[in-house]
Amino acid sequence: MAGRIVLVGGDEFRASCRGMDAEVLAATGVATPRVVIAPTAAAMERPELAAANGVRHFNALGADAAPLMALTPDAANDDASVAAVERADVVYLTGGNPAYLMGALAGSRLAAALRAALDRGAIVAGSSAGAMALGERMRFRGEWSEGLSIARGVAVLPHHERSDPERVAAELVGELPASIVALGIDGATGCISEGSGWRALGAGAVTRYRAGVWERFGSGEVFGV
Repeated sequence: MAGRIVLVGGDEFRASCRGMDAEVLAATGVATPRVVIAPTAAAMERPELAAANGVRHFNALGADAAPLMALTPDAANDDASVAAVERADVVYLTGGNPAYLMGALAGSRLAAALRAALDRGAIVAGSSAGAMALGERMRFRGEWSEGLSIARGVAVLPHHERSDPERVAAELVGELPASIVALGIDGATGCISEGSGWRALGAGAVTRYRAGVWERFGSGEVFGV
């Protein structure tokens, strides 16, 4: 995998995310990165607003951003959606409903295009529901299910700033196989893949849960999974 994966805990496109997202754009190595914002997870809410917020946010940081309105399984399999991903330096999946997102993307040409984008060196990012779906497993409304496995061996717990790590660690021992590491990611916080590990980004912390043990990592710190 030549590209990078970015997992964000939520609160995307806010002022508190500017520093983090500037680092993401810098990681592309492109002067004016092409960013596409996919609000698929927000399809049942206000997807146009989610996409517009992302476009405005990344354009203000010097990117060339555009919406990718692949809101249905049919749209996730059409030529235009795939072509948009093929041209992008960064593909960003917004927050919303992770179950809906998985229903739209699982087995789709768009999901295959995300994997191909990583292989050619692009960045694939997801926030909240988007980050959950990128993982190998995801928990929604108390139930665990399969993710897209783009971030292999990982399950994302978004909006983690108010969670009790001791309680979460105890719960996860009985819920996740030992092969899966859970990452509790605060809002306006993320992590970017670095070789075989990850580097924390943003305002808060990433809490790693592995074998009943938890550890927090702040911006710039590198950790394994």
